[in-house]
Amino acid sequence: MRAIWIYILLIALISGCSTTKKLAEGEILYTGVEEIKITSPESVNVESVHKSTIESPLSKAPNNPLYSPYYRTIFPTGLWVYNWNIKRQKGLKWWLYKNLAKKPVLISDVKPDLRLQMVKANLQKLGIFNIDTHYEILPEKHNPKKAKILYEIEVKENPLRYSSVELWQFPPPMDSIVKRSMRTSLLKVDNEYDVNILEEERSRITAYLRNRGYYYFKEDYIEYLADTVQEEGRVHLRIALNANVPDAALHRYKVKNVYISLGLPSETNRDTLILDTLRIDYAMPAELEPEVVARAVKLRPGQLYRMRTHDISRTNFVRLGVFKSTHFSVKPTDTVTSRNLDFIISADYSLPIQTEMELDVSSKSNNLLGPALTFSVTNNNFRRRAQIFSLRLSGAYEWQVGGQKNADNNGIINSYELGLNLNLSIPRIMPAFLYNGGAMEEHTKFQVGADFMNRNGFFRMMSISGSSSYELNKDRRHFHTIEPLKLTYTHLLRTSSDFDSTLNANPAIELSFRNQFIPSMSYSYTFDRGVSYRRPNRLLFKTTIMQAGNLTSLLFLLNNKTGENKKVLGNYYSQFLKLNAELVKYQNLSNNSLLAMRLMGGVGYAYGNVKVMPYSEQFYSGGSNSLRAFQIRSLGPGSYHPTEKSIAAYLDQTGEIKLEANLEYRFTLSGSLKAAFFMDAGNVWLLRKDENRQGGEFQPVKLWDEIALGTGFGIRYDISYLTVRADLGIALHSPYNTGKSGYFNIKSYNFNDGTVLNIAIGYPF
Repeated sequence: MRAIWIYILLIALISGCSTTKKLAEGEILYTGVEEIKITSPESVNVESVHKSTIESPLSKAPNNPLYSPYYRTIFPTGLWVYNWNIKRQKGLKWWLYKNLAKKPVLISDVKPDLRLQMVKANLQKLGIFNIDTHYEILPEKHNPKKAKILYEIEVKENPLRYSSVELWQFPPPMDSIVKRSMRTSLLKVDNEYDVNILEEERSRITAYLRNRGYYYFKEDYIEYLADTVQEEGRVHLRIALNANVPDAALHRYKVKNVYISLGLPSETNRDTLILDTLRIDYAMPAELEPEVVARAVKLRPGQLYRMRTHDISRTNFVRLGVFKSTHFSVKPTDTVTSRNLDFIISADYSLPIQTEMELDVSSKSNNLLGPALTFSVTNNNFRRRAQIFSLRLSGAYEWQVGGQKNADNNGIINSYELGLNLNLSIPRIMPAFLYNGGAMEEHTKFQVGADFMNRNGFFRMMSISGSSSYELNKDRRHFHTIEPLKLTYTHLLRTSSDFDSTLNANPAIELSFRNQFIPSMSYSYTFDRGVSYRRPNRLLFKTTIMQAGNLTSLLFLLNNKTGENKKVLGNYYSQFLKLNAELVKYQNLSNNSLLAMRLMGGVGYAYGNVKVMPYSEQFYSGGSNSLRAFQIRSLGPGSYHPTEKSIAAYLDQTGEIKLEANLEYRFTLSGSLKAAFFMDAGNVWLLRKDENRQGGEFQPVKLWDEIALGTGFGIRYDISYLTVRADLGIALHSPYNTGKSGYFNIKSYNFNDGTVLNIAIGYPF
């Protein structure tokens, strides 16, 4: 491969590295945008949304763009190869030509005058009509066949604003219904005129009417009458029905019948029943219990038609997960004067059993390398009730490929893990008296699992867990998960002398690792404001609060048992509170770039029976999704740092407080190839002073010095459903003493210290 590129460069040099050799007379190579000048009087405010509207049509990329329309790479390989003199269509040179040649982008291809017309049209949609535009082609001094384009746009007036908004000639009772809806209208007096908002208002009014019986009403039936003559810079707006609205769209409809057909119509052994006013026709024997179908479909005879009920029924039916195809159709009843609709739902079953196998290979910062295999079997129609039951078997083993070994480590397989997990998902809230069917999506989930972990030369541990949880999605933005009960039992089966010495030297670590029983409950909330026209920048907030041991402690108290170190099933039970939160914002900068920002933190406080958080619930920092300039679990707590590097050193580097901030500028290099510059900061701390981890306690006065800081550059190959990421992290400030003075205290930069290469799947946040 290296020889091929040398060959390309040599030929390019021999051919004079020309990128304009094949241009015809009058053709000029486009090399990018020189500048987009946007000017306006002081009284005119050109907001960021208007700047984006202007810049978007003008941002035509040249050949070999670097990351924006302003710059291209200094090695336009595609153009060099395009200008080769190909005499025969075979051999290495022809193969390189076919795969690497890029046709030049000419000024005539860019069509700057047409792009400025697009700018005017876009601004007029935003109520800005008084605009002057101009462009200038700027040839290069040394080669007039290459040129950039300078665009100049002068915005002379502010956008039009609404002086009044009123409904016009809606027939009754539609007029009173729409009037009630105007309290949530997107059109308000003094708001800026915006064609996109007018289209959204059309959709809003249509949805409001269709949710109140107007089944046949469409967005196209609404028109706007705008008067800009009465008042300069102002719009008097009327919302009206156009003249071609059919009579059917002006009336409200009710549901008359709901017919449901399950299985192929060709199946002869069929039966029909009426359940909760629904007529269900199904092939015998029934593959799905009829009451499950009745619970999913919310449409009922006699109801006023509501689009939301229709959509929820369709969504619920698909989410049952037992059909390979579903079809919803609506028919008016036979009589001309009746305002009734029949709904017909048909579905064909899919195979209920699915199997999946996944192979993974991991490489960790503690010099362990090895594969992992997961095999799962899922029944999507368990007990014929659309319940999802899955069995998951997992196994992994790792070899130590370098670093310091301990005295007990003499096996070929250094460590391995085995796991068995059973999961049951029920598509409603259980028990039945809690279920209200009001959410967009509801699930009750049960989980039981057992995991065996062998860390050769250190310990063997068995972990058994069980949990129940409720998931409720009230709408497309708000997601709730309630876990009323989770039980985790961990038991150290065997430990090595090295591991024992590590624990003996640090009582806090010993307490977090000893056999434990963890009864806990938690609540999680997620707010996800997706991308829309009015809010093009996504905002995501997640938070979880967990408590463990309080109910168990209360039961002991009722039995007059007080004090610490009480046991359940022979193990000490944990008692703690834990809170963590994460805020993520994505700020679009252009069509091909954005700024991703994350702020996250957490705190855990152990009290009562055992005053140390379980090791599995403590926080850590560093790694491919955290501070990428530092290895995973290599930071903190605070300014603490192990005096000797060993494979067990990471046991010390956890904490009960975590703060982290990440900033990432992401941009497109070419197609699916993307890149990013990033900066990460953060650390973990202890709530209580630990003599064996000096400097680990959280102290606000030391916060600035104890925040680790790193930067770096990443390459990502993003094919929508899979993203492969390589991030090179470069440390700038370490929270511990490195022997170098000053804020930038990294002594050296190599892959053992100061520089980390992270290979991962998916974006870090």
